[in-house]
Amino acid sequence: MKHKLKNSIVLTSLALLTTHLMNKFLSATAVVKNLLKSHMGHRFSWRFGDVFYSKTGSGAPLLLIHDLDPSSSSYEWNEMIQKLSKNYTVYALDLLGCGRSDKPNMTYTNYVYVQLISDFIQKVIGCKTDIAVTGLSSSFIIMACYNNPSLFNKIIIINPESISSLNMIPTKKSKIAKFILELPVVGSTVYHILTSKKKLEYSFTEDYLFNPFHFQVKYLDAYHEAAHLNHTNGRYLLSSKKGLFLNFNIVKALREINNSIFILYGNHIKNAQLNAESYIKINPSIEVAPIKNTKYLPQIEDPDQVLDYMNIFLA
Repeated sequence: MKHKLKNSIVLTSLALLTTHLMNKFLSATAVVKNLLKSHMGHRFSWRFGDVFYSKTGSGAPLLLIHDLDPSSSSYEWNEMIQKLSKNYTVYALDLLGCGRSDKPNMTYTNYVYVQLISDFIQKVIGCKTDIAVTGLSSSFIIMACYNNPSLFNKIIIINPESISSLNMIPTKKSKIAKFILELPVVGSTVYHILTSKKKLEYSFTEDYLFNPFHFQVKYLDAYHEAAHLNHTNGRYLLSSKKGLFLNFNIVKALREINNSIFILYGNHIKNAQLNAESYIKINPSIEVAPIKNTKYLPQIEDPDQVLDYMNIFLA
């Protein structure tokens, strides 16, 4: 009996060690191309960790914020930054838990990002700024603007999260998903599966882009690299997202803020127009426009069309 137990312990230890080494190898190979060059920007030292950002151009400030996912980063705006910097001082940051920023082991919440964005505008930009933001991250902007409207000018939202999704609260099932992702070895393995190149390529061809011929390998590599910088620490953000800890009811804030808001949506996303209209029902002053022949990331798929709308709205 003792011999069997000893063998079981040895085999289990070997399996865990092998899995751990494989996770290390996958993380190392994911960042070998070094597409997200940390030396090409600046660091904002914040209370929960350093946040990477770039600053280019001159003119009125414009802050670009990417969608919230451990594979996302300011690289999402790569096709837009140089064009926008001709008329604006463009700030593009990697949110905490993403890309080149620190990825602390913590529970990420809407409030964390509301504070981060507000502090960044106050301490780095130093004046009221225009904003362009994607997806789930738009809820942070709406709440931050509601809390401190003096920091924000015009707001452009690309494919905002649905109001109904933002109202979802953590459940027993979502908390279990969070717990599994945060386990030392098992969580890292699950994270590698969920952020594999195969999974990311599927997201690009099926969800992010309407036309598969617009797919560029450099974006796949950059997203894969962003997910694996700082090894598998991006799983702490993913665990909070899967656990529904980032959701927040924004209805009151959306109804009461007086800032000009412009929603752009990919016209080939199912129910995207209905989602935009649900925002208008809450705040009738919101303007809406479709980005033709695009899906979730029109700033990658058709940056010129997005740029035209942004220039009109921000003029």
